[in-house]
Amino acid sequence: MKLLRRQVLKSSFLALSALTLGFNSGAATAELTPLKIAMIEGLSGPFANTGEAVFRNLIWAVERVNARGGVKLPATAGGSRMLSLVRYDSKGQNEEALSALRAAIDDGAQFVVQGNSSATAAVLIDAINKHNEREPAKRVLFLNYSAVDPILTNEKCSFWHFRFDAHADMRMAALMEVLKDDRSIKNAYLMGQDYSFGQAVVREARRQLGVQRPDVHIVGDELHPLGRVKDFLPYAAKIKASGAQAVITGNWGNDLTLLVKAAKEVGFEGKFYTFYGNALGVPAAIGEAGVGKVIAVADWLPNVPGLPNETFYQAFRQRFPKPADDYVHMRMQLMVEALVQALEKAGTTNSIAVGDQLASTSVGLYGQSGAVRLADHQFQQPLVVGLMERQGAPGVRFDVEGSGYGFRVIKQISAAQAEQPTSCKMVRPA
Repeated sequence: MKLLRRQVLKSSFLALSALTLGFNSGAATAELTPLKIAMIEGLSGPFANTGEAVFRNLIWAVERVNARGGVKLPATAGGSRMLSLVRYDSKGQNEEALSALRAAIDDGAQFVVQGNSSATAAVLIDAINKHNEREPAKRVLFLNYSAVDPILTNEKCSFWHFRFDAHADMRMAALMEVLKDDRSIKNAYLMGQDYSFGQAVVREARRQLGVQRPDVHIVGDELHPLGRVKDFLPYAAKIKASGAQAVITGNWGNDLTLLVKAAKEVGFEGKFYTFYGNALGVPAAIGEAGVGKVIAVADWLPNVPGLPNETFYQAFRQRFPKPADDYVHMRMQLMVEALVQALEKAGTTNSIAVGDQLASTSVGLYGQSGAVRLADHQFQQPLVVGLMERQGAPGVRFDVEGSGYGFRVIKQISAAQAEQPTSCKMVRPA
């Protein structure tokens, strides 16, 4: 097995050491035997910035739990335990992710978190299913924060897998709630990354346009290699030449930033209906050309109205004050809180018992809430759609990454409205 760079987060252990001072005798046990969460993510390669952005969210959630004394378990289960987040670099490759999984299990991790590739999530689900059957004494649970291919909670659903992001069909339906009323759109260009998620986005965009806006002509339908395109100018030129008034894309990371930069360079004046256009350099890349034209769907946005939301966002910015670190997602916070709640309700770290509790967990934080659906382990939560505007415009108190541009909430969709049926046939382990 290749040696993997395993980075135990210093901030987590510093916080852990400080917090254990003055605790009762059970605190020593908590310090010596933390509950390990293995983050398997691309921390090098073309999407390293995305992996690091996720890490900031997860360590903040872990620090919050540890600051209140960790996971409260009964003495029979070893007493209260701290959380420890350990990083494993998948380098954006499935084989490396599988090696990381083996290393994490060997290191005693009981929980695996990943999300920045649906293809990677799929191979992890298969590997965890096999491992948990083969080695019941070392079972692990897989918590997914961003891999949104619908198949993962449909045909490939697993008792051991829990998804805390809205899947691609749910996100697309939310975007269509805006696009269906946008009568300026007559021609649309579908663009995606050529792997399971990107294919699912393009497929669902075509289907939902046929239902919601059959008058819209699809003038382009294109997939490109994931993370390997350095120059999107040829793609942008085709988009402009097609006469499209809108691009619908699930692109993320550098594949989205480079696409919108190229579109700006060729003078494309249409709109972008995106899954991830609200972060990781995209607003700064498109600049003034994106005002009133970039639409993004999310589980949460900084400018969602309400004091609890504002308090949440400002707390994150206090923890990570650099503008470049301004990437925060409520769902990742809710995911960690849901895990803690499931552990405490189960009163044990037994994977089946924790999984049973997690499968019906309802959780809330800073006025936001959601619930895991028992049938397929898909988290059900509200969604919002935002429109890019200048900071200071009505409804845009906060900008993104110091860009001077933020997203005004133009549509709020309840969890009940966002919910979609599932084809999952869940099998609970004996």
